[in-house]
Amino acid sequence: MQNDNMKCGLIEKTESQFVDSIEKEAYVWCEKNWKHDDYEHQHNRAQLTFVEEGYQYFHIDRKIYLVPQHHVIWIPSEKAHKITSEAQTVNLMVFLFKSVFEDEFYQNVQVFAVPPVLKEMLLYASKWNQSLDENEEQDLFFKAILKSLPNFCKESSSLEIPVPTDTRLIPVCNDINVNFKYNLDIDSLAEKAQMSVRSLQRIFKNETGITLQKYLQLTRILKSIELIDTRQYTLSEVAYKVGYQSLSAFTSSYFAIMQVKPKINKN
Repeated sequence: MQNDNMKCGLIEKTESQFVDSIEKEAYVWCEKNWKHDDYEHQHNRAQLTFVEEGYQYFHIDRKIYLVPQHHVIWIPSEKAHKITSEAQTVNLMVFLFKSVFEDEFYQNVQVFAVPPVLKEMLLYASKWNQSLDENEEQDLFFKAILKSLPNFCKESSSLEIPVPTDTRLIPVCNDINVNFKYNLDIDSLAEKAQMSVRSLQRIFKNETGITLQKYLQLTRILKSIELIDTRQYTLSEVAYKVGYQSLSAFTSSYFAIMQVKPKINKN
């Protein structure tokens, strides 16, 4: 059964709340050209999203998580989230679980690159796309995926951009997001925050857990992922567009964040 208010098998009762009438313990929903809602929502099921193509931003608890191609994000049940993306095409697999294991892993948002064995498991599971019928193999297979997640997860905390709660820092973040191509003008940023340079550096680090320089680096790398996704530029052009003077400087910065070297995907 499909209707306009059904998303991933869940019926959207209000703009942010979903009704789960499905009996199955776990199921998968694959979609090409994923369309995004620009509002925060939540549901009772825990969610594992695999980005097969494109990239997504998940806005959760005052953090913005980047989930690039061939990464997954784990979102605990009842955790409010909003999704955005500028990618040309977003192909997703969304696994929804009614219950999870006791391990602390499942209580927190997780983002990590998918190792080859997990990727094969997820792709195999796509044969049950949108199937809500009882199936013993599917139930056991999905439970195996769920149980293995903590072992597959290598901390990718670098893929999250913190959003400060101190409103004085919002203009600082906005300025970096617009002028990421240029080096930090720390005096100008301090003026925007209406505080001294030393206070800005200290408060920003306390609020976000990272330095202004690290925030700039993260912003540049996230922007580079967006540009790479368009397949319109060489890596050297991308490096220049996001503020690096050489391809090697960009590559080492990209690797420090992503743990892989940048490359243009040829489809």
